[in-house]
Amino acid sequence: MTESSTHLLVVDDDREIRDLLTRYLTRHGYRVTAAKDGQEMRRYLADRNIDLIVLDLMMPGEDGLSLCRAVRAEGGPPVVMLSAMGEDADRILGLEIGADDYLPKPFNPRELVARIKAVLRRASTPTGTAQATAGAINFAGFVLDQAQRRLTDAKGEEVTLTAGEYELLVALATRPRRVLSRDDLLEITRGRSAGPFDRSIDVQISRLRRKIEVDPAEPTIIKTVRSGGYIFSPEVQAP
Repeated sequence: MTESSTHLLVVDDDREIRDLLTRYLTRHGYRVTAAKDGQEMRRYLADRNIDLIVLDLMMPGEDGLSLCRAVRAEGGPPVVMLSAMGEDADRILGLEIGADDYLPKPFNPRELVARIKAVLRRASTPTGTAQATAGAINFAGFVLDQAQRRLTDAKGEEVTLTAGEYELLVALATRPRRVLSRDDLLEITRGRSAGPFDRSIDVQISRLRRKIEVDPAEPTIIKTVRSGGYIFSPEVQAP
């Protein structure tokens, strides 16, 4: 996917910010549509092919959190969330409800472009050594199909994953029974694009556990290694 063919949807109630982002992203070769609220966002998602949403958190009426949650529930495109609230707790909350990345205001527009590119890259291609083993993987009754970027459970039903959750699962499943630190997982999935104290790995692990573990509080698939990181414990095999 090239920038010129990539369609971004900017959702922000501040007209000045919408206009600035539209102009800046257009200059970088993206097709850009701007929406002032959730109602416009839904209309554009329904009748246009949107590849990524740049979504403001604080908006009157339906805020960015509820809109992001709805996008995730409907299997919509990746979301980069913007917010004037830069505290860790706010960032983690945004990631927990399904944002693929989070950027606090004020921000450098060049960083926004870099994060958009990183999210789109994770959404469209396998990363790291997973690219060399892009077949299907069986584990604990699940099938992780890297060619179609799909996870199905024992009943054959698809488990909806965000781009970040998918890449994290691939990183773990292609390195079974190996302790991977948070830094290892950030390096594999994001190329160190996150900050040194980024907690998004923990958030995504928690979300993955809720989707694939029988009891997320007592995980048997993705186990925590004290002071070490995480380990993917089930037997893994090709179908």
